[in-house]
Parts: sequence; C-alpha cells; structure tokens
Amino acid sequence: MRDLTEERLADAVVERLANIPDARARRVLSALVQHLHAFAREVELTEAEWKLGIQFLTEAGQISSGTRQEVILLSDVLGLSALVDSINHRVPQGATESTVLGPFFVEGAPNLPNGADLTEGVDTSTAPGEPTWVNGRVLTLDGAPIADAAVDVWQTRPDALYDVQDDDHAMQMRAQFRTDAEGRFFFKTYKPVSYPVPKDGPVGGLLDLIGGHGMRPAHIHAIASAPGYRRVVTHIFPAGDEYLDSDTVFAVKDSLVADFREVTSAEEAARLGMPSPFLEVDFDFRLVPQA
Repeated sequence: MRDLTEERLADAVVERLANIPDARARRVLSALVQHLHAFAREVELTEAEWKLGIQFLTEAGQISSGTRQEVILLSDVLGLSALVDSINHRVPQGATESTVLGPFFVEGAPNLPNGADLTEGVDTSTAPGEPTWVNGRVLTLDGAPIADAAVDVWQTRPDALYDVQDDDHAMQMRAQFRTDAEGRFFFKTYKPVSYPVPKDGPVGGLLDLIGGHGMRPAHIHAIASAPGYRRVVTHIFPAGDEYLDSDTVFAVKDSLVADFREVTSAEEAARLGMPSPFLEVDFDFRLVPQA
C-alpha cells in the first residue's frame, strides 16, 4: 500500500487487522482505528499536539503504581469509566444500580462480624468524624432476604484520605461483612466526606485546564455478592452533599443517594454502643439472579 490519502489510511489499517482471528478483538480494534483517525482528521491534529498527547499518556503510566492508577483516573474524569460501567451492568428496574469501582479498592479486607467498629484506630485529631451506624440488607428483586451474602465496604477517613494513600498502607475503614439469616448487615463507621482526586499528576493538569474542581462527593463504596446472583459494585452517597451534581467522575445516580439522619435517643445510642447523638443510614442491595 502506497500513497495513501488521509481518508484512505484508516481503511488500510483496518484491512490489515482483518487477519486477527478473534472476531471481538478484530471488531474492537477496527472501530478504535476508525474513530481515532476520524478524530485526528476532524480537529486537524498538529504534530505538537500529537507529541503532547503521547507525553501525557507516558507520564500517566510512569506515575501509576500498585496503589495508584493514573490511567484509570484519566478514564474516570473523561466519563469513560462511568460509560463502560453503565454498558456492562444494565439491570432491571428495582435492582441496585452499579457505579464505578474507583482506584482505591484492595483485596483482602478483614472479615468482621456484624456490629464491628470501623473507626477503631483512626486518628481524628485533625478531622473529627461524625459517628454513623449503617444498617443494610441484601435482598432478591422480590424482597426476599439473601443469607450469607458478602458485603465489602471501604471509604475515606475523616481526613478525606483512603488508607492506601498512607506510606504504611495499614488497612483502615474497610471490611467485609456477611449477612445474617434475614439478609442484614450492620456496622459502625464515620460519615464519609467529600475529597479531591489526586491532582499531582498529569490528570491534575487536565482538570486545571478545564477548570474542574476535582472533587468527589462523599460516599461509602460497597460490593454486594452472593452465589447465584450478579455482583454489584456501587456507592452510598449522603444526601445533601455539595458535589452530588458535579462529581468529577460522573458516578452519582439518584437511587444511590441516602439520608444520613440524626438520632438523638440516648437509649438507642446505648443499645448500639454509639455516642449520643449519632447518624444512622439504611441502604438495601437488591441483586439480579445470575444468568
């Protein structure tokens, strides 16, 4: 192939990709090439801009590590993560909606009994937390309880940082619970707080360019799973957070917003081993049967 025109270049590459034996890989790569070439033609990409893009991706890879994934963050702030999640996790009405996993999930969170206290050992000297009691159930679409379902949770500390952002990476504010015979799980934590995504890398420069605040609304991450059901990766967002309508990663869904209500009953606080007053939130997961 010689003397290929601007319009013909993409077709020539796609023709070469026709030798890929896997049909899905062939389709994905062919579409990628066609859209990438169309983008370059549409904006008439300059050589300087092309080099800048290459450097940006190179820096995103270089700053990534076992506890930080800058390329995922890039996907997040461009809305691609939220789009891929929506495409791959369509659910019937009434099922718990999914949202992005985020870059701070880690395997091996401790298995704790219901009623456990996730605030133990958390330093609140610089940022006092709001004690919160979380109640939840894991249910079928018809509302029947699912016993022994796994519920993984993780969140920021009151200082707006995840444990993995510390040098020692000691686990805090994350655990896995198992539901009881009535599908219930419950634990003590702090109300999550809004926080900025890391802005010391190339994605931070992109956010500065577009004038983005880089903030995520407060949330508790959760994964609910049980044999015979589709796993759901989701968030619990406190109602009233100022960033619900401008989440940097486009992950907020109305069905995932919950009321964190104040409880002033001293008797209820004593029963749960909570200070008075405290906050309480209820959130149920409704799982879709595995196809």
